[in-house]
Amino acid sequence: MKPAKSPSFAEFIVLIAVMFSMIAFGTDAMLPALPQIAADLGLSDVNRAQLIVTSFILGTGIGQLISGPMSDALGRKPVILGGLALYALGCIVAYKVNSIEAMLAARFFQGLGVSAPRTVTIAMVRDLYAGRIMARAMSFSMVLFVLVPAVAPLIGQSIATAFGWRAIFLSFVLFALIGMVWLWLRQPETHPPERRRAVTFANYKSAIVEVMTSRIVVTYTLVLSFAYGALFGYLSSAQQVYVDVFGVGTMFPAYFALTALISGASGFLNGAVVVRLGMRALAVVAFSAALVANVVMLIVVLLSPADAAWMLPAFILWSVVNFFVPGLTFGNLNALAMEPMGHIAGMASAVFGATSTLLGVAVAVPIGLFFDGTVLPLIIGFLICSTLSLGLMLTNPKG
Repeated sequence: MKPAKSPSFAEFIVLIAVMFSMIAFGTDAMLPALPQIAADLGLSDVNRAQLIVTSFILGTGIGQLISGPMSDALGRKPVILGGLALYALGCIVAYKVNSIEAMLAARFFQGLGVSAPRTVTIAMVRDLYAGRIMARAMSFSMVLFVLVPAVAPLIGQSIATAFGWRAIFLSFVLFALIGMVWLWLRQPETHPPERRRAVTFANYKSAIVEVMTSRIVVTYTLVLSFAYGALFGYLSSAQQVYVDVFGVGTMFPAYFALTALISGASGFLNGAVVVRLGMRALAVVAFSAALVANVVMLIVVLLSPADAAWMLPAFILWSVVNFFVPGLTFGNLNALAMEPMGHIAGMASAVFGATSTLLGVAVAVPIGLFFDGTVLPLIIGFLICSTLSLGLMLTNPKG
C-alpha cells in the first residue's frame, strides 16, 4: 500500500521529529531507573550503570555507517522500517535479560536499529530541501528532539513505578510501532530508483573519500562531536547530579523537565530566524553564549560552598543555557554539512552522523565516569567542549 499523496510540510516535520526523538526517548526514559537497574543486575559501582546509556549511543553511531549507504541503494523507507523493527526486537530482548553484559548487548543492538530513522531521515530531508530551508525544517523537527527529554524521564519513572523498570522497554516498542505505521502509510519514498547507488566497495570508498576530504564537512563533524559529547555527558550524569549532589530525590524528572521545556523554545527561535540570519551565524552565537555560561558557572562552583542555597538554581540556569544550544546548532550543523553532499545524501549523513556520534560518546564517557559527587567534572567537560566547538566554527570557511 502506497501513500496517496505527500503529507503537508507540517505533517512531514512532525513525522521526522518523531523519528529523531526515538533516540532521545530511548536514552532519557532510562535515566530515573538506572539505580534500580544497577541494583537488580548486581552492579557494585553505580557509575557503570551509565554504560546502559553510552552503549545505546555507541550502537547508533556504528549503525549509521550501515543504514546510510543502504538507504542510497535501497531507498529511504525500507531501511527506516527495517531499522525500527531491529530496534523493537532489541527492546524485547532487553526486557528479558538478567545480566549487565546481556543488557549492554541489547542496548547496543537497539542503537543499531534506531540509527536508521536518525540517519536516513536526515537524508530524506536533504532529498526534498537544501540550504537554509533545510535548516528551517531541521530546526522545527529538533524542537521535539529537545522537548522529548522534558517528558521522557517522567514517563520512564511513572512506568517503572507502576510496572517495573523492564516495562520501559515495552514503551519503546510501542513508540517504534507508531513510527513504522505512520511512515508506511503517509510518507512516499523520496529517493527514487533512478537516483540510487549500489552498495559496492568502490562506491563506499569514493563517497567516504569525498566526505572526509571536504574541509567544511570535517569541521562541522568535529563541532557536532563536541556538542554531542557535552550533551551525552550531561545525560549520563544528570540523575546522579540531581539526586546525589542536590538531593532532589524523586523530583529529578520534574527538574529535568523544567530545563528541557524552557530550552525547547530554541528550536522555534532558530526556525523563525535562520533563513534571515544564516546557519553559521546562529551557531557561533549559541556556542559563544555557552562558553560564557560555562566560565561563569565554573567560577561560581569554585568560589561557593557546596551546600550554598543558590547552587541548585544556578545549576538549573546553567543547564537551560546549555540545553538551548542544541536547538540553535544541531539542525544548522547538519544542514551546513549536508549542503554540498546532496548527490550522496545517505552516505554523507551516515559518515557525518556516525563520526560525530562516536566521537561524542568518546567525549561523554570520561565526563560521566569522572563524576565525584560534585558538578565540577560536568562543568569542566562542558567548558572544554564549548571552547573547541566555537574555535572550530570560527576557523571554518563562511561559504
